[in-house]
Amino acid sequence: MNVPLLDIRQLHKRFGARELLHIDALQFSPGASYVLTGDNGAGKSTLLRILAGLEMAQIGEFIFCGEAVATNAYPEKLRREIVYVHQQPYLFRGSIHGNLAYGLRVRGMSASQTGAQVAAAMEWAGVAHLKNTPPMRLSSGEKMRVALARVKVLSPRLYLFDEPTANLDEEGRDRTLALIGELCSENHSVVVACHDREVINLPQMQRLHLAGGEIELP
Repeated sequence: MNVPLLDIRQLHKRFGARELLHIDALQFSPGASYVLTGDNGAGKSTLLRILAGLEMAQIGEFIFCGEAVATNAYPEKLRREIVYVHQQPYLFRGSIHGNLAYGLRVRGMSASQTGAQVAAAMEWAGVAHLKNTPPMRLSSGEKMRVALARVKVLSPRLYLFDEPTANLDEEGRDRTLALIGELCSENHSVVVACHDREVINLPQMQRLHLAGGEIELP
């Protein structure tokens, strides 16, 4: 029997008197790709941020890889395993190499240890030639590819992307989608929140539609 990567029961999120989300059950499988759709204001970004521990919610059960997790104090282990990427990713001042190395350094790796992993991730994302370029000089597509390389080097189990193609031209969009597709593997899963019809219609994507605070399976 395959153990779900993430299994959530009774998730509720309120903003004052308004209950934005009331999801009875939500499950993600290892090695699967999901597209999360819904109208503007439906709560797609909020849901992703809750899953990544960036926003609080009331949750009955939060089970990761078969282990129950208390989300009132989101554990560091989950912050390593679930990573959220905003549609306009924030990059630190300094070099692109420094941006990619930052997360590994926070995890205790030395500069000599991070070098090979950072170089491989930049090569994978097609941004190796930009390693010494200030982030403010990058195009939107280049920034997104740097953000993808930065999360890839951390190797989380679950990648959460919020409208990753929204601000990109056709070339940047195609390259971004190809890289996101490569992130999904036997042990790594991807969730993409978007309105992009081409993403929604990709054959490997399992669609989850958020409406009225609930998840619908089309």
